[in-house]
Amino acid sequence: MRLEDLEQMTFLGDPQMSPDGKQVLFAKKTCGEKNKYITNLCLAEVASGTVRQVTQGEGGAGLGRWSPDGRSIAFVSGREKKQAQVFLLSMEGGDARQLTAFPEGSLGALVWSPDGKHIAVSFRETHPERTQSAAKAREESGASEPPWVIEDLFYRMDGDGYFGPQRYGLFVVEVETGKHRPLEGADKLGFFSFCWLPDSSGLVSARSVNREPLLQKPNDQLFLVPLQGKTSKIACNTKGTKGSPSVSPDGKWIAYTGSDVPEDPWGVHNSRLWILPIGGGAARCLTSEADYCLDVLSLSDTSFGFVADGGGSGLVLWSRDSKTVTVNVGHHGAVHIAHVDAARGGVRLATKPRQVAVASNASSDGSKVACTIGTVTRLAEIGIYEPKSGKLRQLTDVNKKFHQTVEIVPPTEHWVESTDGVKVHTWKLRHPRNKARKSPVVLEVHGGPHAQYGWALFHEFQLLAAEGYVVVYSNPRGSKGYGEAFCSAIRGNWGEKDWQDVQAVTAWIKKLDGIDPKRIGVMGGSYGGYMTNWAVSHTTEYKSAITDRCVFNWLSAAGNSDFPLNKDGYFGGQAWGPHEETRTLWEQGPVAHFHKVKTPMLIIHSEGDLRCNVEQSEQVFYVLKCLGVQARFVRYPASTSHGLSRNGPMDLRRHRLGEIVRWWKATL
Repeated sequence: MRLEDLEQMTFLGDPQMSPDGKQVLFAKKTCGEKNKYITNLCLAEVASGTVRQVTQGEGGAGLGRWSPDGRSIAFVSGREKKQAQVFLLSMEGGDARQLTAFPEGSLGALVWSPDGKHIAVSFRETHPERTQSAAKAREESGASEPPWVIEDLFYRMDGDGYFGPQRYGLFVVEVETGKHRPLEGADKLGFFSFCWLPDSSGLVSARSVNREPLLQKPNDQLFLVPLQGKTSKIACNTKGTKGSPSVSPDGKWIAYTGSDVPEDPWGVHNSRLWILPIGGGAARCLTSEADYCLDVLSLSDTSFGFVADGGGSGLVLWSRDSKTVTVNVGHHGAVHIAHVDAARGGVRLATKPRQVAVASNASSDGSKVACTIGTVTRLAEIGIYEPKSGKLRQLTDVNKKFHQTVEIVPPTEHWVESTDGVKVHTWKLRHPRNKARKSPVVLEVHGGPHAQYGWALFHEFQLLAAEGYVVVYSNPRGSKGYGEAFCSAIRGNWGEKDWQDVQAVTAWIKKLDGIDPKRIGVMGGSYGGYMTNWAVSHTTEYKSAITDRCVFNWLSAAGNSDFPLNKDGYFGGQAWGPHEETRTLWEQGPVAHFHKVKTPMLIIHSEGDLRCNVEQSEQVFYVLKCLGVQARFVRYPASTSHGLSRNGPMDLRRHRLGEIVRWWKATL
């Protein structure tokens, strides 16, 4: 695997089964000219696997959704004046036609009504002072860019940028006329999710009812949003998180994913499946006895779309008889398609381990479910899952030529003993052409921390293995996929149980045949950057290190992240006030221990990172220079974000990987 192989990959995602079960609509993302990704829609024939692209142009296309009768496809594109609109493409032929005329802004989710007469969308209008026309007027007049005037704590988000007071709202579009109008159903953050009622009379929305959602414990509720009339809250006896609502075909139940524990908004607890009577009442958890999380995927740098912190799809897919709900489950580094009995509860994994199978939607009769299927050595392709037989098969082979030109090495799987009787799921990757008697080792630590490494292809790992390094990666405590207790073991106390597990894996590495125990490097991004900083401030056994988009000082990070820390929240204490109030956050940061560091470090960060602000790495660099420790600081421009390594411009992704390879060659 080489640096340039990354841009030869084709990324597939968002599969949508046609109502008749004969075709799958999906999105295809490739690297085009000027290092920009272009996403277009394709159709795959279920009978033959034949693929044809159905949209064109630099504007791209996404969010493709079948009309209920299968005669047309709605999708979002920015082909007209660089402004996203909804378009309709007839299956009988002809060019796509523009349906909507939204003002300048961003379109999110898109869902057809069951009767095909309306499309519900989430839309956020661009601030009047930030539109293309406003920018042009300033350029012509010589006026300066205006300031942001902020009154709400939520005014920016990593990967989305600054939007000030603007929020996503719920809108309904008339398919016949293209006219749109707002509906009630959005929250203070614009993070709501929604679905249609089976009779198309309205929608069900899940949203926060808090006045200050970022400062209060999670309290999401469900609402009935009729096409005509006022929105009303659906009575429910639980607080906490709620998302991905889905009404059963018989109209009796609302299923949703979430947690009834309001204290942990960071995803420590499992996201479970719940059902609530359509008229309201007591919510019932269907997966309380199964120690699975329904909202986690496997981290990868070759996925179709970057999902922050490994968050999952939150799939809730009812069977046609309203007796079963299909979900996605992250477990032991894999992602499974699973079934839940709507009456008795429980989770039945329907797919095999050691792969990432992510379901999406089903045909009208429920006999076929569209999905993506990927493995640790194969890029994700479009697949078909048949619930009745349990058969899962790959439908497309878009990346066949790519796989014929590169050598991808499967890792070996291990379980490493740590403290408290815990075994840490670990993978080792060594290229067969690596004949060195004593090879250097790179230990990778994932972000999150409540996420998982696993059975998804990682270009970075394969590249380092091809460069002659033994690559080791694992899921220490705090990771998803190993039960709620395993995940919550580090809640409010990073650098203890997780660090014990990282140390156990390091000790295991030193005993491996064919490696040089004196040439072990450690690296990671986000929380992985935190753990890298923690590691070098607590031991000198790593010869070199790379900290990427890291957390270093919680006292400053608490207030400059797009999702700030709450007082007495995840870690306890607060980031301001007397020492007794700030002591916990100070000691939780590697900054409190960095006076011990002697390890050479490469520091990587994006100036546009709104999740972990670049000032975190600025502090790392400052302290290292003060200590006289070898350091190199690579800063990527403000146009990039926290997800640079997975969805940044291709030339900058290549540059980052080149810096990593050069650093290891120079210091390891």
